[in-house]
Amino acid sequence: MGFEGADLAVVPLDAEQARGAAVTGAKAANLARAAVAGLPVLPGFVLVPADRAPVGAAGEDAVRSAWRALAGPEERALVVRSSSAHEDTEDSSMAGRFESVLDVRGWEEFTIAVQIVLDSAGRVRPLRPPEEIPDGDGMAVLVQPMLEAAVGGVMFGADPVEGRTDRILVSAVPGGPHQLVDGSTQGVRYQLTRLARLVRTDPAEARGHRLLSHRQRVRLVDLAKKTERAFGAPQDMEFGFDTDGKLWLFQARPITAMTTRPPRGARLLGPGPVAETLPGVLQPLEADLWVAPMSHGLTLALDIAGAAPRRQLRKLPAVSTVEGRAAADLRLLGAIPSAHPVLDFVNPAPGARRAGAAWRIGRLRSALPLLAVDLMADVDRQLADFPPPREMLSGQLLDAIAWGRHVLSSLHAQESLAGALLGAGTGATAAGEALAELTEGRRRGLNDEQLLERHPVLLALLPPSLGDRPPLPEQTGWTTAPRGVGTLPVREGLRLRIRWVQEMQAQMVRELAQRVDAGECGFGASRLVLLRWEELVAAADGKGLPADIAERRPREDTGALPAAFRLADGHPVAQLPSGHRASGEGQGAGGGFGTGTAWDGHGHRPEHPVLVVRSLDPALAPLLPGLAGLVAETGSALSHLAVLAREYRVPTAVGVPAAVDRFPSGTPLTVDGGTGEVTVGDTVGAAPEPASTREESAA
Repeated sequence: MGFEGADLAVVPLDAEQARGAAVTGAKAANLARAAVAGLPVLPGFVLVPADRAPVGAAGEDAVRSAWRALAGPEERALVVRSSSAHEDTEDSSMAGRFESVLDVRGWEEFTIAVQIVLDSAGRVRPLRPPEEIPDGDGMAVLVQPMLEAAVGGVMFGADPVEGRTDRILVSAVPGGPHQLVDGSTQGVRYQLTRLARLVRTDPAEARGHRLLSHRQRVRLVDLAKKTERAFGAPQDMEFGFDTDGKLWLFQARPITAMTTRPPRGARLLGPGPVAETLPGVLQPLEADLWVAPMSHGLTLALDIAGAAPRRQLRKLPAVSTVEGRAAADLRLLGAIPSAHPVLDFVNPAPGARRAGAAWRIGRLRSALPLLAVDLMADVDRQLADFPPPREMLSGQLLDAIAWGRHVLSSLHAQESLAGALLGAGTGATAAGEALAELTEGRRRGLNDEQLLERHPVLLALLPPSLGDRPPLPEQTGWTTAPRGVGTLPVREGLRLRIRWVQEMQAQMVRELAQRVDAGECGFGASRLVLLRWEELVAAADGKGLPADIAERRPREDTGALPAAFRLADGHPVAQLPSGHRASGEGQGAGGGFGTGTAWDGHGHRPEHPVLVVRSLDPALAPLLPGLAGLVAETGSALSHLAVLAREYRVPTAVGVPAAVDRFPSGTPLTVDGGTGEVTVGDTVGAAPEPASTREESAA
């Protein structure tokens, strides 16, 4: 397509109308506003559709005249950049999605470059739905001198990866910032305070050989604060120091993807101690039937052991659900060290509390085995007394489920105390006994239903669910002979009863679902699990279903929870415990925590893809929606594609050496966008390990 200068008008960057994004696009308008605020902005002009600037000079002659005035007699190199209504807005950066052409020399190259930028508006499809795109179609073209930069880069007036407004994040490279933002170069990352104190660099630099000197860092922090004052909020900026040492601002736009930072004092949570019992995503009714009794039982155990003040135990649940998965308070359960060991040492309250509990523990250590045997016998007797669910009245079904909630609390309390006071016993496990029974049953040709009916210990191999029961493993390779559940140590026996009670509740709920589904209300069986326990009881008492039940949707599997995290606006933000550093070699670029399957961007796209690439090419932007993670061998956390990935909440790690070779397509991966750690592990939907074969939980 030829140059269409007749349809363009020239708006000088220092003109008043250049400050209107509706006229010149957000990028040019922001630079015009920055120049008015006294920030170091290069001169230039903007080419806009002629109908946008009726007072501006229009036509090819006007364009040529503006070009000649800026390029000068020596026809110095220019930069021709996009300035679209779709980019650099508060809602979406569209970073790197439109064309920019560098080192443009001469009129012919200039006209070609302008047309390339104009044409890119039609080739690029905005990633947001049309109804979310701001008004004002038509690409504007920003033209400025090409600066020969000694050092350039990207600076954020706040740290978007850690969500800290008291930090300024800089990524710098020798030369211009274009090699950083296009993802081809990783650069050096500096985290600075607002007083220009250097917090850390990544990668580490020798004190006397830093890419950015102390004086340059001070000037950058000053520029960040002045730009924030000019625009009213921290900005995402591109900058460069020329060969004379002068600092220039190339671009300023809102930070679109700030990580939400957990509030001060937020609890440290994690799936560790409870994931072995409840490994999957739980629907609301499942959480009420199984998480609430677990939390109550663990609270009782902690109180008996004097592990935490009663006031704290009453205030904080030991176990809760986050994004549908069970998560425990790690500090409350003692799964991680105290954050204040010195204060704990001088504080007399914990010692006094433990001394008060010591006599209970001493007596309980000898009495607990007998108490546990009595409890297990009561559970076995009650489970055996229940008639088949199809023969029970609906009220009896509810009574059985309610009994299960009550007894699960006692089972969890005694199981936790048994782990703390009695140890592992003989070392036999319910899962080991189940695998031995499974091996013999498979040899005899028994199917899953026959196996589970004859050997309920096999439930130890399956996670609890109110939905369809998953199949048993086909082959185990297990060679140990089964010895019977009576030989299991106390703790394993209690764990097995927990699983039996959960299965009894699941059978009762499935029977209720069939009866409700057969009624005239049209309430589907799959929706019963979306009720809370109190709502199910109310519906059974004739009080009707909740008004919003038709709009409720099942909780989706969004991936595994981080090993340790705090909540920010209801979302988990991965945390590293004190003194711990990630073992991964990458840099965190934000987006949270994700689990999925490695994918190189070609061929079949897996259900939860983690895109693994060599560089953060902005052309990969159309692949971002729906990614479970993004891993790149090179690139910066402040590059264009990393910015877009944060907008889409895609967990991103950059600078991961040999990632493409180490993580071929099909590799199960977890990506921590906060720490940059990439590890090989179970993918979303992978079969969980048998409950009793995992590490024992902290009591």
